[in-house]
Amino acid sequence: MPRTSYKVYDTAYPYFVTCSIVDWLPLFSIREIAEVVLKSLSFHQENRKLSLFAYVIMENHIHLIAQSTELQKNMRTFKSYTARQIIDILKTNGHRFYLNKLRKLKLSHHSDSMFQVWQEGYHPKQLVGEKMIKQKINYIHHNPVNRGYVNKPEHWRYSSAQNYIGNDGLLTISRI
Repeated sequence: MPRTSYKVYDTAYPYFVTCSIVDWLPLFSIREIAEVVLKSLSFHQENRKLSLFAYVIMENHIHLIAQSTELQKNMRTFKSYTARQIIDILKTNGHRFYLNKLRKLKLSHHSDSMFQVWQEGYHPKQLVGEKMIKQKINYIHHNPVNRGYVNKPEHWRYSSAQNYIGNDGLLTISRI
């Protein structure tokens, strides 16, 4: 029986994707860790046929609008690679609190690691139609505003909001 009802049904459409850190730990508050996410997304864009239409990296989760003929594989390799990099950064910088939490939160059926960084799944939601896509882009870009971190979406560094006002963002995005 599948663990989730969220699935990629038709790769001709973009998907709204959410990935969260276990126990909502604020790991992306550590700049070096947020940079790992950016580098991995960029790698998937350049080498794994991932089209990225919008993104935001918050302190404990990310939202993407992405499309790929191999979206499930992209997300699996993205989460696997970033988890390994995050653990290495936490070890190198002596973040014992986070390492202990990630060790305790590891699910028993994950036998390939001592830690669990990401919550299971990525909750893909197929986006059909321009209205639905624009609503999700707006949601993504306003996430830091709604949390009270910034007054305007384009003030959040780790977001594609800059791209949507005509500036260069940290990642290149595709336009729908």
